[in-house]
Amino acid sequence: MTTSTADESVHPAQHVPRPRARVSRFLQIVLLATFAAHVPVALAVVEIARRFDAPMPWAVGIAWGLLGSALFIGRARASLPDRRRHPALVRFVDIPYFIHWCAAVWAFIPSVLATVVVPVIDIARGSPVHLPMGWYAGCYLSGLVVCGYGILVRRRWFQVVEREVHIPGLDARLDGLRIAQLSDLHVGTLTPRTWGLAWSRAANRRAPDLAVVTGDLVTSGTQYHEDVAGVIGALRARLGVYVSMGNHDYFGEGEPLISSLGAHGARVLRNEGVVVEHGGAKVWLAAIDDTWTRRDDLARALRDRPPGMTTILLAHDPSRFDEAAAAGVHLVLSGHTHGGQIAVPFFSRAIGLANLAHRYRLGFYRLGRSTLYVHPGLGTTGPPMRLGVAPEVTILVLRADHSSGTHSNRASGSSPRYTRSGASARARPRNAGGRVSIGVESLSPPAPAAFSTISRSDSDSRGSSTMGASSGRPAAARAVAKASRRPPR
Repeated sequence: MTTSTADESVHPAQHVPRPRARVSRFLQIVLLATFAAHVPVALAVVEIARRFDAPMPWAVGIAWGLLGSALFIGRARASLPDRRRHPALVRFVDIPYFIHWCAAVWAFIPSVLATVVVPVIDIARGSPVHLPMGWYAGCYLSGLVVCGYGILVRRRWFQVVEREVHIPGLDARLDGLRIAQLSDLHVGTLTPRTWGLAWSRAANRRAPDLAVVTGDLVTSGTQYHEDVAGVIGALRARLGVYVSMGNHDYFGEGEPLISSLGAHGARVLRNEGVVVEHGGAKVWLAAIDDTWTRRDDLARALRDRPPGMTTILLAHDPSRFDEAAAAGVHLVLSGHTHGGQIAVPFFSRAIGLANLAHRYRLGFYRLGRSTLYVHPGLGTTGPPMRLGVAPEVTILVLRADHSSGTHSNRASGSSPRYTRSGASARARPRNAGGRVSIGVESLSPPAPAAFSTISRSDSDSRGSSTMGASSGRPAAARAVAKASRRPPR
């Protein structure tokens, strides 16, 4: 049962113009970086052309570099806003180009370092100074392999992970409440609707009581609103489907998206909350609007919360966690960071792109009696590549924790960990204290992909979680597991 106590007569947020200037500056920086990254790529192609005895290797290399830089402009224009493109163009132009572009970025830093170091070594040895052309070629070719894997393989495999979340003081009647969380779908040209429907089906198979989607449903524009609304409308949960908005959802017109979601049965919460009842106990489920466009209002979202009620907050951007914890929110569900989207495999939480921009990057954090979960996302933004950070459909199972602020790690058997609370406290990365269940499900191959898609669950580097046996593991999943059809990292 769900009842709303939000003030329906007050629009949750006033219109705030999109940050066009900010996006434009960002694109200018990326364009300059693209031209710079193609300098060593051009030299790499010169060396490759030489080794294959191609005529005019310098002309070939320079042409390749200029073409690669120029094509980026077309890809950028096609994505702002995201517009429908013919599947053949996506498959045979966009995807190969992004493999090349990511390989150029991959090769850039080691190429610059070699350009500086190798001449110094030559001078020290008294040898003629030369450019490390072979090194440029090796970096670029290795980038094509790694980035081809990240774009063609890694982003097509997603995990279905079931995690127990121990909440201090949780009403015993809420123990076992199952919440399916999807985040950062980015349904659009490079992430088709069929993929989104596969994610929704995977969540439904875990029989959640409540389903939530924490923002960035599309990448930009309005052409994919109906697609993503259909994806979210396919979610099934006894207590309903709730959505919070992300920054990308306003890179276009947000209101049509909200209307489409409502037409498909989902409730968008914008700086408001509702009372959700489960087993006779009540939860205040609230959400704040987008922080990027300054639409968020935490005070309004919690204004009508009944005293002492367990509170779950949907906040696309995890940066508001400290304020939410100070306001007595028990559990914050976020996304936004994608876990960096690209990170060192098995060390994604410690070494990844998210470390450059976000304090709360990936997985669980605890501040006093409040817990944050930062979802790694499902889709991609920018280059359609994932490496070291698997897409994830998350099933969170609430567990009562009466240890008064302790952070139990029951599955691994380690001692409880304590964190400080108060003004001087800092949130620390922590496992939520429960098992991570394992399941492998075989799904239909996504169109127009040439690869089969299998969802899986396993322990990863986001915490000290250990694999726990799952009594509810489907028979089909066990059969697939026995066949050792393990997806790549």
